[in-house]
Parts: sequence; C-alpha cells; structure tokens
Amino acid sequence: MIRRTLKKTTQHKKLNEFIKKYKIPKEYLSGNRKMISRGVLVGLFIAFIPMPMQMAAVLLFMPFFRFNVPVALAMCWLSNPLTMPPMYYMEYLTGSFLLGIKPEPVEMTLEWFSNNLDDIFIPLYFGTAIYSVFGSLTAYWTVNFLWEKSVHKEKKKKKKSKKKTNEES
Repeated sequence: MIRRTLKKTTQHKKLNEFIKKYKIPKEYLSGNRKMISRGVLVGLFIAFIPMPMQMAAVLLFMPFFRFNVPVALAMCWLSNPLTMPPMYYMEYLTGSFLLGIKPEPVEMTLEWFSNNLDDIFIPLYFGTAIYSVFGSLTAYWTVNFLWEKSVHKEKKKKKKSKKKTNEES
C-alpha cells in the first residue's frame, strides 16, 4: 500500500512541475525500492549520530550517493528532541559496556555535559557507530525485504484474479 502511494506521489503532475522548475535531479525524488531503501539507510545512519544540523548532513551525502532525499530527511527526524536523550543514553551505555568502561551517572544539565564531555565522548561515539551501522543496515534490509514481499504478494493476487476471470469465461 505504501509502495503504491509513493509511486502515485512521485508521478504527480505538480511534483513533476516542481522538479522541472527548480531543476532537481529526478532520482532524488524517485519512489522505487532502491532509492527508498537507500534513503532509509542514509537518514537513519545520520539520525543515530549526536550532532547538530543532521538534515544538512543528509544533504551532504547527495553528491556521493543516490537516494530518495525526502525519505532520508524524514528518517533523520526520528531523532528529535523527545527521542534524543534516550537514544544517546542507550548509545553511551552500549559504548561503555563494549569498551569495558564503567558508565558515569548522567545528569541532564549543560554544566554536567560540559564538565564530563571528555569522559563520555569515546563511549558515546563508539556506541553511536554501532547503532548507526547496524541500525541503518537492518532498516535497509527490512525495507528491501518488505518491498519485495509486497511486490510478490501483488503479483500472486493479480495472477489469481486473472485465473479466476479466465475460468468464469
């Protein structure tokens, strides 16, 4: 269902006019499986990284990879002000565990972060690397799998209905 909606949206007359008017390469708005799954991959990879201006970072990937930019930007917004603290805390705990470092008790104040940045930086970004790589790759494979499953299901359904109409005639 989502696949068909994306297909209809990417073929919409107004979107095509917008693309022509601003001379946007059409592949950055393409709604096929590869472009959508790459958009999910890039967007989630950036979303897990604790840094400002994540959306700008997504746009910096544009010259190097072809992906659906709106999907990547939407995935980037999965880390928002409500989800950032638990995400980054989990990354910090994971990094600390994997590096064998005893985690510091965390206080949610700017003063605590400025005083302890040296202690939490390496475990945080090690955990970030783990979640960025494995989380985005898992999402990429999941989107590919679900997309292909949807296509096969739709083909079976069409084949079944075609067979039914042939039997009735």
